[in-house]
Amino acid sequence: MQNVYESCPAFENERWLLRLISKDDTADLLEVYSDKNALPFFNSDNCDGDNFYYPTMERMQQAVDFWDYSYKYKWFVRWAIVDKSAGKAVGTIEMFQRLSDDDFDKAGVIRVDLGSTYERAEVIYEILSLIIPSGYEMFGCDRIISKVPIYAVERQEAFSRYGFEKTDSVLVAKDGAAFNGYWIIRK
Repeated sequence: MQNVYESCPAFENERWLLRLISKDDTADLLEVYSDKNALPFFNSDNCDGDNFYYPTMERMQQAVDFWDYSYKYKWFVRWAIVDKSAGKAVGTIEMFQRLSDDDFDKAGVIRVDLGSTYERAEVIYEILSLIIPSGYEMFGCDRIISKVPIYAVERQEAFSRYGFEKTDSVLVAKDGAAFNGYWIIRK
């Protein structure tokens, strides 16, 4: 597989298209990131205080610009999750390899952000099924982690069904803060 930062692959099935985000996604993503019911499911651990709530077009555009910048500098990849039947982006997936001094060193990290109407086990499972198989090779890792909060029952069902298991290990941020609630899957 080619370097994900040189040529970002798209993933697709009958219902979903995962492709690198673009400025054209801004209006669609504003619906997602201004959705207060979706906000509790976004993983902002170790994101310098950003909680991913973007209530204005200007703030959403700044986020999309930052995601584009981060891709160019090989920090992470953010794909738009396009619902093909609706013809619009209904969320994003971020993925990268984490370098750290904790139990998650060199693990792939995946963050799935969806509008609240899409926060359903079957949807999350289908999206994971599109990207996880290639995630190991794209990010040079043998395990992938994701935050699944205790109250996120639909996510728990999807991640468990896919093969992720809850771990007691914590993610230690660059400032020393420790975050729990992570689930892990091994290649």
